[in-house]
Amino acid sequence: MKNVLAFFGAFNPPTVAHLKLAEFACRQTGREGVLFVPSQTAYIRDSQKKDAAFSDEERLNMLKTLAGHYPWMAVTDWELRQAGQPRTYTTLCHLREEGYASSLLLGSDKLPELATGWKHVPEIASEFGIVCLARGTDSCRKIIERDPFLRGIAGRIEMLETPPDWKDISSTEVRNRLRELRAIMEDLARMVPAEILNFVKKSNADGGQTD
Repeated sequence: MKNVLAFFGAFNPPTVAHLKLAEFACRQTGREGVLFVPSQTAYIRDSQKKDAAFSDEERLNMLKTLAGHYPWMAVTDWELRQAGQPRTYTTLCHLREEGYASSLLLGSDKLPELATGWKHVPEIASEFGIVCLARGTDSCRKIIERDPFLRGIAGRIEMLETPPDWKDISSTEVRNRLRELRAIMEDLARMVPAEILNFVKKSNADGGQTD
């Protein structure tokens, strides 16, 4: 797999949307596959100011497990092995040295950040190209039209209309649900004797046993 989309992100944790949208983008653009590039936990926590629910090793193992089931999917741990979080352009250049012809895959929520928070964006656009997936109710075209910087590189941005089923699934929402679940389990552990807690976990809400 050499002609790929490079999918950067926290994947904290990977979601159905990550998989479905990556596969959709791969198919729509005629690439051989999608290379997932997880970022460092320290960067997620300290620079992006997001709660890092899973470690580098955990997120990498989750992605590798998924890649074992999807022939179009591959994972690189190159960013995780660096002393600090590399710039996207640096990683894309490294992937090129490894023989990948990769374009940057991102969501429309990242488009406004290209003008303000990213480095080497013109180089990324001209040397590698960008494939943008619409998120939520976003219109990639409208976001680009409103921003002079994005208009300047619009010729190197391929816009994809995302199937509605996966637009609103996010790792953030998964982490929120996990926190809710942990709180529920802590309450159960407080209310139910430890000796029978496993029986309770296996029970359905109506009191019936699961298979």
